[in-house]
Amino acid sequence: MAEIKRVGFVGLGAMGRPMAEQLIKKGFETWVVAHRNRQPLEELVAMGAKEAKSAAELASEVEVIVTMVPDAPQVEEACFGPNGIAAGAQSGLLVIDMSTISPVASQGIATRLKEKGVDFVDAPVSGGPFRAASGTLAIMAGSDPETFERAKPVLSAMGTPVLVGPQGMGEVVKLVNQIIIGLNAVALAEGFAFGVKAGADPHMLREVLLNATSASYLMDKWIPNNMLKGDFTTGFATELLHKDLNAALNAGRDLGVPMMGTALAQQLYGIMKNTGHNREDYTVVSKLYTDTTGKPIV
Repeated sequence: MAEIKRVGFVGLGAMGRPMAEQLIKKGFETWVVAHRNRQPLEELVAMGAKEAKSAAELASEVEVIVTMVPDAPQVEEACFGPNGIAAGAQSGLLVIDMSTISPVASQGIATRLKEKGVDFVDAPVSGGPFRAASGTLAIMAGSDPETFERAKPVLSAMGTPVLVGPQGMGEVVKLVNQIIIGLNAVALAEGFAFGVKAGADPHMLREVLLNATSASYLMDKWIPNNMLKGDFTTGFATELLHKDLNAALNAGRDLGVPMMGTALAQQLYGIMKNTGHNREDYTVVSKLYTDTTGKPIV
């Protein structure tokens, strides 16, 4: 298997920009393309990245392209839009989509790319911007084993990849994660709001509960950076979790799986999204409780 040297990156947002930076730091010749905002592209070019004028040009220059965009329509646009990846792709190109989208949409994109001789891996991630910046993301890959092995050096530059099944299964596993963290954040907000209103110190609560059965990754690593500071400016955007839960509910409906808790969480994040908190970290859902109790969780 030939060594991969040139990697393109589409989607330089809060997650994509630090992920592309990791590729540069790990020695890949990294090509990037701008969308609306040129600032992250210019920052990456200053670190050694090369700029392509379009995704089609990107596809003609590299062996692997990573896409990290908000949802399926943006993946479709990047792959099949005017001057998209398919327009410039040579047979043997590998596309790794690290966005979180519907498994059905992901499989459809893979099929269309395969018709053009392009291989595809769905590889959504977990860990947020904090772990993207340190190259320690959890990566859930859906692919055949041979294609996964080809993608693995690129994925390993950004985190720890695990082959979880065939194409589309990466998205399934990621949606399971989103269901759990969405519900967990609501539970943390509700529990801590109750405790603080009753007079408990939230930092004491966290320290004690980290050794109890309610302990979780969110309680340990996530809420100290936002909910316990009353600062939701960094993290994973509420609108993106809301989008992911929509995808999970649609898939659950097709599968006949009851998802009452997910539906409630999706509605709560929808409220936050529609009241100006759409770009804030999803633990801002705690404000639904603290605005009522009058006792901030800090």
